[in-house]
Formats: sequence, C-alpha cells, structure tokens
Amino acid sequence: MIILPLNFMASERVNVLGVGISVLNLRTALAAIATAVGERRQGYICVTGVHGVMEAQDDAVFKMILNDAFLCTPDGMPMVWAGKLAGHREMRRVYGPDLMLEVCAWSETSGAKHFFYGGADGVAELLAQKLKAKFPKLHVVGTFTPPFRALTVAEEKNLTALVAAARPDILWVGLSTPKQEKFMAEFLPKLDVPLMIGVGAAFDFHSGRVRQAPRWMQHSGLEWLYRLGSEPRRLWRRYGRNNPLFVLNFLAQLTGLKKFPSP
Repeated sequence: MIILPLNFMASERVNVLGVGISVLNLRTALAAIATAVGERRQGYICVTGVHGVMEAQDDAVFKMILNDAFLCTPDGMPMVWAGKLAGHREMRRVYGPDLMLEVCAWSETSGAKHFFYGGADGVAELLAQKLKAKFPKLHVVGTFTPPFRALTVAEEKNLTALVAAARPDILWVGLSTPKQEKFMAEFLPKLDVPLMIGVGAAFDFHSGRVRQAPRWMQHSGLEWLYRLGSEPRRLWRRYGRNNPLFVLNFLAQLTGLKKFPSP
C-alpha cells in the first residue's frame, strides 16, 4: 500500500485561521477519493467547519493533523465563503453526511468496501443496515463500536485483526471533533485500509438517530442554530464560544490585523 507523505495535498487549499481547507466540491472530492481507493493510497480525510478550525487554535497537534490530511473538506458554509473570497468560485460545501451518500452511491458500481467505526451502542450496525437498504449493492464488511475512552491494547489488537480480515477500502469514523481526527492520525499506520474518513454526526443522521437541519438552513449557514436548538445542553458551549470567536478572528485575518501562518 502506498502511504502518502504528510505534506501531500490532493487539491489547492485556502488558509482559514491557519488551517488549510481544500478547494473542493462534492464532484472533485469524490474524484479524489475514487483515485485514492483505486491506487490504494493511504490517507485520512477531515470534514472541517468552524468548530474544527476553532479547536485547532488552541491545539497545535490538532492543527497539524488537519493540515496533514489527504483532504480537509469545507464542511461548513463559512469555509465555502472564505474560499470564494479567495477567488475560488467553484468551491462548494462538502458536508460529511452528503459526502457519505455520494461515496456510497459511487461504491455500488466501483465495488468499494466499507467499514464503520464509531457511534453509540448499535449505531454503526444500524447505519450499515440503513445504507444497505438505500444502496442495495453496497459492500459493508464490518462495524466496530468503540468505548468512550482510549482503546485498550486488547481492543486495539481486535480492531486491527478485524480490519485486516475485512480489507475495507474506506473506514468511516463517527466520533466527535477533535477525537475522530486524532484517532485517524494515530491509527492510519496501524490499519490495513487506504482511506479513513471522519464524518462525525453523519452516523447519527443516516442511522435515523438524530434529525438533520432543513436544506435551507444548511445552505444558508444556519445549521448550527438548528443543532443548538436540538441539543442545547451538549452544544451551547461549542457554538456560544466558537462562532463569535471565529467571526472576530476571520475579520482580523481578512483585514491583516492578525496573521495566521499558511499551513
């Protein structure tokens, strides 16, 4: 298997507060994934919005993980707006749940095999069932529900053996940010799989566990408001702190009042 160098970039990137967001849309993201799977290139993909960018401001290791990703997709509309301000008119939102559906549809003809890692108890299995019902030719070769802590040595060996036996082409990771990105960076060299894609809440959305925001809210940059209304106790700190700070920092970057070194 070919292991991509840490500085490999499948597309041009836009500097958003020091995080390199890939200049992508769903079509170009799918093309990059199809090429990597076909050539058995090994890398991980981060779907990144305001939350991820702001977490990276206080965590240098996490920022490095985002910038070393095969793709760092514009998961939130502010990432798309930043790209358009930089002159990339073709840039569109590459939202984790939408990317998952696009890749699954492509897999029906390509034969790519999938493994689902993450979610609460039973979610990965339910997700696999729902996706197979939607895409009857989808090849799901395994699921794994991790505990809400670091894996023990025995659990890590079990996961490694399961993935080695299943030989998936894509391992989907459904944890929270930055936990899922740190997992992918750590386990990329340990697991026999070309691509790992961290999609967070897509596990809950596509399993039917959590409802998605209406499309108009997704496209207008208001999905955060819908999610905050749905899960206020869990998300109020994230959105109440990160969103205002992002706006202030991005305005400072645009006006040159604050410098954020390019990745």
